[in-house]
Amino acid sequence: MSRINTVTKETANAEQQALFDAIQAKLGIVPNFLKILANSPSALRAFLGLHSIAGEGSLDPQTRERIALAVAQQNTCGYCVSAHTAIGHKAGLDNAEIQANRSGTSQDAKAAVAVKFARSLVENMGEVTTAEITEARDAGYNDAEIVEIITHVAMNIFTNLIGKASRVDIDFPKVELKLAA
Repeated sequence: MSRINTVTKETANAEQQALFDAIQAKLGIVPNFLKILANSPSALRAFLGLHSIAGEGSLDPQTRERIALAVAQQNTCGYCVSAHTAIGHKAGLDNAEIQANRSGTSQDAKAAVAVKFARSLVENMGEVTTAEITEARDAGYNDAEIVEIITHVAMNIFTNLIGKASRVDIDFPKVELKLAA
């Protein structure tokens, strides 16, 4: 059970309901973590704005999901691992790729560099090395795409924090976290 109130259609005020209607129209559902964020319509609008803008970048949807899976696993967010496994499948990732992403790599050589860089950003709180940025460039990522990787990491850390702090009920097919030995 969530430790933070989950705003529902029945309990939503007019502003929250308008946000839910927009989310429902775009996604077909209102995921529970957005119902947690709806406690603060300002926080929900901020997330939706960042998510929308981040989706306009040049990183392909598969790489964005690879990053989300790697970060969610690294931060042990069960909600986000479950959500991004489902979203990753919809984006075209197969089970082997999703497992690779959760382990910090990819079957795609270029994407493996993005996933590795994303994990380093989390592990080192942004203090990545010049060699890591050079590796990303050498893999074919330009500076705009490197900034987009950083943006997706930050956005996913935010959702991991919401998921873990609230212990939001998982409303996607539940995926078990792999915990480090």
